[in-house]
Amino acid sequence: MGKPVNLNRYRKQKARAEKKARADQNAVAYGRSQAEKQVVKLQKDKQSRDLDNHELDE
Repeated sequence: MGKPVNLNRYRKQKARAEKKARADQNAVAYGRSQAEKQVVKLQKDKQSRDLDNHELDE
């Protein structure tokens, strides 16, 4: 006879694996790398500076 299997442990391991797979899929679909985030932040900062520089002085 084989060793008894703890079904609760098996169920929890399966749920963790499914959750990790879903998280990996979301990371690919929606995630951005640190470099991409930094580029977007720098672009927004530059746009804000350019807009401020175009204000008319009274």
